[in-house]
Amino acid sequence: MKKLSARRRHPLAALVVLLLALACTGGLYAVFAPADKAKADETAQSLAIDEGKKLFAVGCASCHGTGGQGSSDGPSLVGVGAAAVDFQVGTGRMPAQQPGAQVPRKKVIYTQAEIDQLAAYVASLGAGPSVPTKAQYGPDGADIAKGGELFRDNCTQCHNFTGKGGALTHGKYAPSLEGVAPKHIYEAMQTGPQNMPSFPDTTLSEQNKKDIIAYLNAVNGDDTVSPGGLELGGLGPVSEGLFAWIFGLGALIAVAVWVAARTAKAKKS
Repeated sequence: MKKLSARRRHPLAALVVLLLALACTGGLYAVFAPADKAKADETAQSLAIDEGKKLFAVGCASCHGTGGQGSSDGPSLVGVGAAAVDFQVGTGRMPAQQPGAQVPRKKVIYTQAEIDQLAAYVASLGAGPSVPTKAQYGPDGADIAKGGELFRDNCTQCHNFTGKGGALTHGKYAPSLEGVAPKHIYEAMQTGPQNMPSFPDTTLSEQNKKDIIAYLNAVNGDDTVSPGGLELGGLGPVSEGLFAWIFGLGALIAVAVWVAARTAKAKKS
């Protein structure tokens, strides 16, 4: 009886086995990789909070309390969120040099990495606005004209219509918005620092904030031309007209008095 000849493997059999092995490996990766990534992110966040707590104890606890609960020298930070920390510390307003009607902008003393750690710690004390992403405050998709309309309706009372700033009561003031980073303008609208009211998404949507930032960048940009020449603080035609009346008429009156005096002197002689 003839022996049955051994079956030959199909040429594609090895390729099929390899693809199955890769599929199994990919399946295992899909199962375990997200969990590993989430665990790594959680560990990194915990480390950031721990480092932020150390920085807070040295630079902030004397006014805001060891747990951010506040004191007679500083308000509670529970619930202010990471955005408030990124704005206040990222613009140099905090730590404050001395008490006063308003804390001015000054040189930043922390690195961005340290600011992120402080923000992570304060965010862990209570839910609050998070630091915005570039997609939220960037120029892509922004409507400059709409931003100008929104800014004039909500912000010009304090900052004037081009963001030059202005005086408030009792030594307070609305700071100039020239040269302020778009991220910090967005955070200011989110959190309402010092005398400024907050504009959450229920009041000004994310798109509204993006439009306002685009408008400010347009009117205060390097390429912006002022056809009027002397801006007088950018306060508009009313102030410029008043300036012309006061100084223009004053100059005319001075010339008239001088001419009259010269004429009277000439007649006497």
